[in-house]
Amino acid sequence: MRTQVVIIGGGPSGLLLSQLLHRDGIDTVMLERQSREYVLSRIRAGVLENGTVEMLRQAGVADRLDAESFVHSGTYLSARNQGFRIDFDALIGRSVTVYGQTEVTRDLYAARDAMDGKIIHGVEAVTLHDLKTEAPFVTYTKDGTEHRIDCDYVAGCDGFHGVSRKAIPASILKEVERVYPFGWLGVLSETKPVSEELIYAHHERGFALCSMRNDSLSRYYIQAPVDDPIEKWSDDAFWDELKRRIPEDAADRLETGPSIEKSIAPLRSFVAEPMRWGRLFLVGDAAHIVPPTGAKGLNLAVSDVYYLWSGLREAYQGDAATLDQYSDRALARVWKAIRFSWWFTTLMHRFPEQSEFDRRIQEAELDVLETSKAAQTVLAENYVGLPY
Repeated sequence: MRTQVVIIGGGPSGLLLSQLLHRDGIDTVMLERQSREYVLSRIRAGVLENGTVEMLRQAGVADRLDAESFVHSGTYLSARNQGFRIDFDALIGRSVTVYGQTEVTRDLYAARDAMDGKIIHGVEAVTLHDLKTEAPFVTYTKDGTEHRIDCDYVAGCDGFHGVSRKAIPASILKEVERVYPFGWLGVLSETKPVSEELIYAHHERGFALCSMRNDSLSRYYIQAPVDDPIEKWSDDAFWDELKRRIPEDAADRLETGPSIEKSIAPLRSFVAEPMRWGRLFLVGDAAHIVPPTGAKGLNLAVSDVYYLWSGLREAYQGDAATLDQYSDRALARVWKAIRFSWWFTTLMHRFPEQSEFDRRIQEAELDVLETSKAAQTVLAENYVGLPY
């Protein structure tokens, strides 16, 4: 088989890249280890930056998003069970959109199907070859038979545990990481959201977040030991702890109910450099991970897609200069998002063995955010999304 771009990974970043390239007349083949049903069953975040929404519109997959999403013009922060609002519209004239990542993936699958996009699920033993030459190729096994795809370029959109990053020699690849000493215990429930906008809560017992998917589906998180057995957290125990940490008025109106999904996710900051090696380009979680506090995971993957899509499009038009700059351009934005997510995580969480000085600094910073328009503006600019 022959194609122009092989995309490893069938999540939203790979699907979006394939869709954008296809609309520009560039042929792709996507390889995904899991089934489509498995990909669509994954519960992920749903806060979309302005740039992400515009990219989905450019890809022609935003009709349902525009009809069903929720536009949030601000967010709430709280400390000591009292909250205050950061008004994005007033500060920077932009907003964020709440629309679940699963729904984004569903829309992208539908668009690829409509254009007869080539997606091969259930592949194994994916191996990347001759990436430093002008004739790379990818081999994989499907139903016990080995296949080969010749191509011009390979896009590694296969996540943190995928094969793409591992294809870069250890002597070339530099990885930096910070692992946080706690996790997020998340619950999905068929309940009315407690607030029209997200609530980020700093509390002496630990962090909490109130989010939503739609008018009758809520997503809540609390900081918890990452090695806690999930059985320790009954629904009643979760709701009781959440109420202790969020603003008093929100706790009073919180609607509780049975969880339909419950899990504990670890938190880490991770960056791999470079994001290009020969004809291989790393995209999204294959190259970087952010803690979810700043809602940057999917959004950062989409900005990578933007840089790679524009570079490939120009390269096929005869000018490879933008493509040659892919790693530097992407990493410049990655590190700013890493910084913001680290700062927001450090501000809002309680750390083991935290000193009294550390706690007072957190409280002082939250006081500054409550009273300083300048500080709120910096938060708003980063949360809503820096320009590409």
